[in-house]
Amino acid sequence: MKIGVLALQGDFAEHLTVLRRLGVEAAEIRLPGELAAVDGLIIPGGESTTIGKLAVAYDLIEPLRAFGQQKPIWGTCAGAIFLSKDAQRDQPLLGLMDITVQRNAFGRQVDSFEVGLDIPALARVSKENPPFYAVFIRAPLIESVDAPEAETLATLEDGTIVAAQQGKLLATSFHPELNQDDRFHQYFLTLVDS
Repeated sequence: MKIGVLALQGDFAEHLTVLRRLGVEAAEIRLPGELAAVDGLIIPGGESTTIGKLAVAYDLIEPLRAFGQQKPIWGTCAGAIFLSKDAQRDQPLLGLMDITVQRNAFGRQVDSFEVGLDIPALARVSKENPPFYAVFIRAPLIESVDAPEAETLATLEDGTIVAAQQGKLLATSFHPELNQDDRFHQYFLTLVDS
C-alpha cells in the first residue's frame, strides 16, 4: 500500500510523518502523473482557495476527480472544503463529496480550539475507543451531508457536523495529523485496504 499526500500547500509534511510512523509508504503528490503510483490520497489542511488555484495551474483537477471516483481520498480542513460539492463561494472544488461546507465557520486563527470527540467509527481500528482529541484551526464546518450514501461520523456537542464519509471519501473539519493519536489515519487506511 502506498498513500499520496497532495503537497501543493498546507501541512502535508505532518500527514507524511504520521503515515511513515505507521509503517506505510507515503509520497508527496504534485503532478497528475504521480497519482498512478498511489492507492489512496490525503488532501491536507492549508488554504482551500490556494490549493484549488494550484491544482488548476498544475492541471490536477480532472486527474484528482478521476482518482476520487476510483480510489479513497481524505480531505482534512481545507482538504474537506476542496472535496466538497458546495463551499458557498466561487472557488475551484473537486465536487466529489455530497457535502456543503462553510469556510472558517468557527472564526479566525485566534479562535482555534481543541475538543474530545466521540467517533464510533474509530472502533473499527481500536477496541478501546476513547474520545478523539481534535484540533480545529480556522476550520470549516460541514453544513449538510446531502446524499443517502453519505454519513456523519462526528459532531460537536451542539450537533455541528465535523466529520463525514461517503463511500471511500472522507472529510474532517479538524487536523488529525496534529496529535499523536493515529486512529483516523488507521481508519483511512482501512478504506484504502477494503
